Amino acid sequence: MNRYSKQARLLIAIDCIIFGFDGENLKLLLIHRAFEPEMGKWSVVGGFLQPDESPENAAARILKQLTGLEGVYMEQLEAFGNPSRDPIERVISLTYFALIDINKYTEQLSEEYRPEWFLLKERPELIFDHNEMVEAALKKLRYKAALHPVLFELLPEKFTLPQLQALYTAVYDAQFDKRNFSRKVLSAELLVKQTEKDKEGSKKGAFYYMLDKTQYKDKLQTFVNFVPTPDNFLL
Repeated sequence: MNRYSKQARLLIAIDCIIFGFDGENLKLLLIHRAFEPEMGKWSVVGGFLQPDESPENAAARILKQLTGLEGVYMEQLEAFGNPSRDPIERVISLTYFALIDINKYTEQLSEEYRPEWFLLKERPELIFDHNEMVEAALKKLRYKAALHPVLFELLPEKFTLPQLQALYTAVYDAQFDKRNFSRKVLSAELLVKQTEKDKEGSKKGAFYYMLDKTQYKDKLQTFVNFVPTPDNFLL
């Protein structure tokens, strides 16, 4: 027997929700859809799984093909399978979310599909159920960020405390007291202070820091105890 009998054939899409941080704001990368239905409208980065590909390899291929990006942090999110989500055929979407430092990948971004960065709250109307995908990815990112150092994928290797606070403010859409934030972050002894400063923001400047990843797991709780309860983001 070469096939399972009496079973319907389905298409599997791979959709990538790409978050980027520009030093001040959390943004979403969108492209113009290149084929019908909804051709030319705004879409997350996506394509179809090929017979000889794993979902992970397909996600990497689609990301590079449609945006020019490669070598970025990417993680599988969930499946979207409403029978009516695509008006042409039955398509199940496996979603991934990716995290990048926007400034690091400016030159790498391809213009073929006219990609554009949008503030999350100012994103345009998206095709199909892509808006649901974005909301699910944001919820998962907030949960993961309270337990693992994933947000540092959005930062350059060296960053300032104001940049770090701006990132947490953007991701959680919440304000953190500047003095309290700095005190709690530094008390965890996870950041390595550098000798050089970023002087673009002020004459006095702000020292650069680097994350000591070898210490992260052991001292995790002291670092994230100012973050809202992780379980709240799975509700």
